[in-house]
Amino acid sequence: MTKGTASHGKKSGKAGLVSRCRRCGKHSYRVRKRICSSCGFGRSRRLRSYAWQKK
Repeated sequence: MTKGTASHGKKSGKAGLVSRCRRCGKHSYRVRKRICSSCGFGRSRRLRSYAWQKK
């Protein structure tokens, strides 16, 4: 029963999951889904905006 921590201890390379977006520059671009959660880069050409964001 020594197989628990030995495999999970090597999981430290999580730097490539979220990176800086090319369009908005924020640190919210998901590499695996290839979509920026802030501006919507990779999903559409328009900037991501919703009606509930504006006051």
